[in-house]
Amino acid sequence: MSSSDLFNISTFAYIAAMVAYIAYLVFRKNGIGYTATGITILGFLGQTAAIIVRWQESFVQWMRFSPDTSFLLAISRSAPLRNLYESLVFFIWSMIVIYLVIEFVYKNRSLGAFVTPIAGLALAFIEMSGMSKDISPLVPALQSNWLIAHVLISFFGYGAFGVSYATANMHLILETDDKKSPSYLFWAVTFAAFIWCIFIMLAKLSLYPPVMGADGREIPVQPPVSFWIGGAVVYAVLLGLVWRLGLSLKKVFRFFALSTDILDDITYKAIAVGFPLLSLGIITGAIWADSAWGTYWSWDPKETWSLITWFVYALYLHSRLMRGWKGRKTAVLALIGFISVIFTYLGVNLLLSGLHSYGGG
Repeated sequence: MSSSDLFNISTFAYIAAMVAYIAYLVFRKNGIGYTATGITILGFLGQTAAIIVRWQESFVQWMRFSPDTSFLLAISRSAPLRNLYESLVFFIWSMIVIYLVIEFVYKNRSLGAFVTPIAGLALAFIEMSGMSKDISPLVPALQSNWLIAHVLISFFGYGAFGVSYATANMHLILETDDKKSPSYLFWAVTFAAFIWCIFIMLAKLSLYPPVMGADGREIPVQPPVSFWIGGAVVYAVLLGLVWRLGLSLKKVFRFFALSTDILDDITYKAIAVGFPLLSLGIITGAIWADSAWGTYWSWDPKETWSLITWFVYALYLHSRLMRGWKGRKTAVLALIGFISVIFTYLGVNLLLSGLHSYGGG
């Protein structure tokens, strides 16, 4: 069975888990809850197996072209973390890991109805988007022992931030009663922006894929003005829908049996886990950059946006721990932080050219 087949099984498992979690919220039967968790674990195991098989496929290809490489070095060089497809799959896997830990720690399955749809639909969208799944050779700059450490640390941090984004969204909606309140308007603008960012990045990837430069870096192709005009229209429509229908989510979220205090605590703990991982990711990336390009820091777009993201989450932790902020204020910072994460992860690669332009497609 190929890695693609196993990823398809995981996709169906996460979607089935979504249905089971929603049924659990409606009927409140423990048996349904156990079933939902079991299906999620099954999907997670399937995705883990798919990543291992993909790694094995990459290892075979690496040894075919570099038969003199030592076994351990070949294992490191063939890690399936080299392009947008593989990194998206690993990001989803990381998010499921963080969610399962939270479910077992808090003994609450309600968040599963929010997280598993993201995982299942994201894997399905990857399958339908036409994104390249080829196992391409590792470009020279990525052939480093720091590859696995840097990417693993960074994406576990991203996974934790993804969970904090979900809980911060729920927090703001549960605390909002008026569509004209500043917090609701901010939530509508940022939530529509999050959906729009994913849509516009993947639309650009499908319609205007990057071209490969002589050094192995991918050079973004800038779309015509009409593309961005169409994108602005899409965002306006999304914003209108989110603003109009947003408060109806409050009725749905009440089924989750999660108070705003619990959501605030989960958001904080997820960021408290993600922030040191992000810090380590920046440090290992700087060490890797020095070995690859001869400098620890070059203000490359990816480096700059990583630093911006770090400052946003540092402000979140400072505000909470030093100033005693809680509730809406910290939820707002959590939302801004994750939008910065998404732009750092996707936007920089697909819109800006730089030393890190290896993951566009």
